[in-house]
Order: sequence, then structure tokens, then C-alpha cells
Amino acid sequence: MAASTANVESITALLDNYLSKVGFEVHPLKVGWYNSLLPPTLRLAHPDDCLAVVVLSTPALFEQAFLPFMEERGCQGLSDPIDQCVKRCVSSAVSQCFPGQEVDVRYDYELLPSRKPKFLAQTAAHVSGAAFYYQQSDVKDQPWAEKKMFGVCVHPRFGGWFAIRALLVFGGVTVGSEMVQPPPPDCVPSREGRIQLLEDFNYRWQDWSYRDIVRPVQIYSQKQKDYFATPPAERCALLKTWGFFSRESDQPDPTSDTESQVTGHG
Repeated sequence: MAASTANVESITALLDNYLSKVGFEVHPLKVGWYNSLLPPTLRLAHPDDCLAVVVLSTPALFEQAFLPFMEERGCQGLSDPIDQCVKRCVSSAVSQCFPGQEVDVRYDYELLPSRKPKFLAQTAAHVSGAAFYYQQSDVKDQPWAEKKMFGVCVHPRFGGWFAIRALLVFGGVTVGSEMVQPPPPDCVPSREGRIQLLEDFNYRWQDWSYRDIVRPVQIYSQKQKDYFATPPAERCALLKTWGFFSRESDQPDPTSDTESQVTGHG
């Protein structure tokens, strides 16, 4: 199905109306924008003019979706509780908004048989215009010599207080040249700021400082900070102190951990 810009907006609006209530943002992109930055082994097996949508979680997710999810259902099976909550929210949105449509849903924690990720979350966020993906190559006259510095996305409103959770590819929806790629907001334009960001992220990510590289409109609550600051193997015990996991069968695998953005979630 070919889609006009108006149709793309209606698809995005449907998702946004459903997911924004539980702490998510959605941003459309064309598969070609994403694939053009990647080698063949990491590209999506969809045409370049295919519509996709990247789904981000905001600080509101924890209180608006995760805690109610745990209260209602607890954790089912072995996977990470946050992952289960995200999957439930996104899969419900897809089934409610697009019944019968071909939608390829990929989550940030999923791997291919090759052990490569099903999608590169930060690349998807960058090409959609949702968040700027700052990498080592974005710093002129790098001070790190041959040292590898991992990149990180910065959101124009939330700084680093967000996560990239899923990519939806609408296999039956193609878009033409009328859909123009938006540039991601360059929130950290100076060389000094980018050095500070990458060093905070690579050397001091556990102190949260890289997340405040820009003034955020909202950050994680103390309860959410406590959850993500707790080692994955100990999160089950923390959830128990909050009154969850009344049954042994509710307990997740303590070795499971995902936390989008790179560092392990949050």
C-alpha cells in the first residue's frame, strides 16, 4: 500500500495516541534512511521506501506502565520485567491500531541467530530525528588517541533520560519523496560538550551525569533510579520489597538484563 504524508501522519498519530498515555514516543522513518548508514549484514530486509516507526520510552514509562503492569500481572516466565512490559504495550498498540496489517516488530533486546541485534536502536533514533547519536567521529581532534569510545543518543527534551525500545516496520506501506528526513536536534554542538558527553558515558555512566548534558524537562523518579541502579541479579529482590512476586512462578531470570541505550537500560 502506497502512503501519502497524510497517511504516514495518521499511522503515527494512531500509535502516539495509544502509546503516549503510557510513557512512549513514536517517530517515523523510511527504511532507506536507516539502511544507508549500515553495511549489508546489518540492514533491514525491507525496501528502502518502506515505512518504519521507532518507539522510545520516556521517564513516565516507569510509573505509567511498568508499575501498573507489575501490579496487574507480575512477571511471566524468564525474561526481564521491563522487556515484558514494553512488549505488552507495543504489541497491544499494534494489534489494536493495525489489525490484520503486516507489521514487523523488533525489540531492542532481541538478537538474530548470528547474535547481531535485530536493529541498531541508536541509528534508528538518529535517522528518524528523534535523538542525536553522538559518536567518536563527531569530535574533531579527538583526545583519546586509539581508544574506542562508545556513542550515545541525546534527546532534545529528555537528554539521556530515555531509552530506545522497539522498531516497527510496516511491510505493506511504502512512502515516496514527499516524506522528508528530519535532522536530529544537535543538542551538544560544541567539541568540549561532546568530549564531556562521551567521557561521562564511557567512564562514568553509572553516576547518571551524561544524562544531564542538556537540561531535561523530566528525569527518572527516585524509585526508577533505584531500580536501574540495582544490579540485574538483585532486581528481583528489590521488586519483592515493593510488594511484587508473591508467587515463585512470578520471578524473572536474575541473569536477564536489558536496558536500552547501551549501558543496560534506563
